Amino acid sequence: MYKYKINEYLYGLNVIEYSAARKIIPQELEISLNTFHNYRNIKVDAVTDIPYTMVRKMEILFKMKRGGLENSVIKGPDLKSLIYKKKKN
Repeated sequence: MYKYKINEYLYGLNVIEYSAARKIIPQELEISLNTFHNYRNIKVDAVTDIPYTMVRKMEILFKMKRGGLENSVIKGPDLKSLIYKKKKN
């Protein structure tokens, strides 16, 4: 499973749109085609990540809501819980 829904979006396009998108997206993000392909292939368990601004730009390009590009949810305790947990110990 991939960390981001980039491929899911692209595979929903027709052949002409897909071909154009592969050229336009890297230009709009000001990255190389290779970097874009690397972004597409990041696995969900990988340490590698896409910079937040790039994720937001892709969500806008794909007409997704904030967080819509993510394929998994990151969970963890909030800061105040950690602070008060430390004080109890």
